[in-house]
Amino acid sequence: MTPPRPELRHVATLEVELGPIREMGEGRGGRRRIIPITRGRVTGTITGKILNLGADWQLVYKDGTAFLDTRYAFETDDGATIEVVNLGFRHGPAEVLERLAHGEAVPPTDYTMRTSARLETGDPRYDWVNRTVFVGSGSRSAQAVVIDLYAVE
Repeated sequence: MTPPRPELRHVATLEVELGPIREMGEGRGGRRRIIPITRGRVTGTITGKILNLGADWQLVYKDGTAFLDTRYAFETDDGATIEVVNLGFRHGPAEVLERLAHGEAVPPTDYTMRTSARLETGDPRYDWVNRTVFVGSGSRSAQAVVIDLYAVE
């Protein structure tokens, strides 16, 4: 039998504000950077505020592709704490990635930013996030990232 084809359902938009980039230099696999996650907002099926206790531990390859490894949390408007582990890639033409690196506003259609996210909580009201697969589509500005999270159903 053929498995059902997955569908995507928009769950939330994460507007993530960022602190100054801390450059670590060249490592074994590329340039390492740590980008603090300082605050932000969650809107959609889940609403809340992003907490100041996370970061994106990036690895930037020679071709400019960034491997994104973000770990942070948000508090829902009704008091639950939800952890987010979001992994993915941002890539595109070299000139577009260079403009992004200099903080220029670049239309998100000029590059690709895709992630897979794991959300986790101990709050029974949001237990469904513990067993849901999420994918994200994002955009980057000078001091923020916007990620639309979709549940794979």
